[in-house]
Amino acid sequence: MNPTVKNVISIVVIVTLVYFGNNFLQSYLGEKAIGKISFEVYDLAEAKALAEQQGKLVLADYSAIWCPSCRKLDNEVFANSDIATTIESSFIYARLEHDTIQGTAFARQYDLVGFPRVLVLDPNGEQLVEMPLTFNPHQYQANLDRVISTFIKSE
Repeated sequence: MNPTVKNVISIVVIVTLVYFGNNFLQSYLGEKAIGKISFEVYDLAEAKALAEQQGKLVLADYSAIWCPSCRKLDNEVFANSDIATTIESSFIYARLEHDTIQGTAFARQYDLVGFPRVLVLDPNGEQLVEMPLTFNPHQYQANLDRVISTFIKSE
């Protein structure tokens, strides 16, 4: 075999192994981060139905399992116990994975590019606001509190 062809084949094999190895590692780390979330995770249809029944809003998280920023949001914000308590009391959380049919449709419907993107929806799926992206749990809590005071009627 020609040495040039052997070198090209070797490079292609190495690049392929690195690519798939990294993809596997990023997905594994993403699964670990999702595992730290203590509140229930629903698909969008379930979340809207539950929000209607319970008088809550939908917190729709458009993410990718392999995305480092999404993982950071999971680890630093959604894994926070105060944030989890607020989400459980006022929202139904839906996670929409970028690499799924539902995620692709969601991104198209709400004209989303990039992730993580967290939208607050009413039970009919109407977008009320997009949550500002911050990895600071105190700031995220303040943002959630603003959403609650603006869109959730006090009894």
